[in-house]
Amino acid sequence: MTEFLFYHLQRAPVEMVLPKLLEKTLERGLRALVMSSVAERLAALDNHLWTYAKASFLPHGLAGGEYDRRQPVLLSGQQDYPDGAPNGARILFLIDGADPGCKFSFDRCVDLFDGASEQAVAAARMRWKTLRERGDCPMTYWQQDAGGRWVKKAEVTPDG
Repeated sequence: MTEFLFYHLQRAPVEMVLPKLLEKTLERGLRALVMSSVAERLAALDNHLWTYAKASFLPHGLAGGEYDRRQPVLLSGQQDYPDGAPNGARILFLIDGADPGCKFSFDRCVDLFDGASEQAVAAARMRWKTLRERGDCPMTYWQQDAGGRWVKKAEVTPDG
């Protein structure tokens, strides 16, 4: 059963939030797939993850290369992975309104959406509503407080 986490980005853009979440994923010995619906974002994110902090290193690659299976973090366009992520990722990060499709072969799906965009917020609400109506997966909704800490604002349990 896939656990869904919705992160409402209001105080920081995805370029600041995603690297920290990816670092935590790798610290736990897990692999990640980052999916975007915007091809240009993937190229920019690829460059950003090499340079976002002087003291950090996030090993990653763009999907479609010969070493996809080796990548701890794989950046991908919106596509279906019915047999699981090429790099064996169990954590899926969705940005730019990417749609993971109807097949969920991940333990956790993290949906990061831009709180400054009415369209992005409306789309995230629709994804939340659809999943809630399905009723078969745990979901949490997170917002940052004034101090920048993530606070759980809502939680839905299966059939709850």
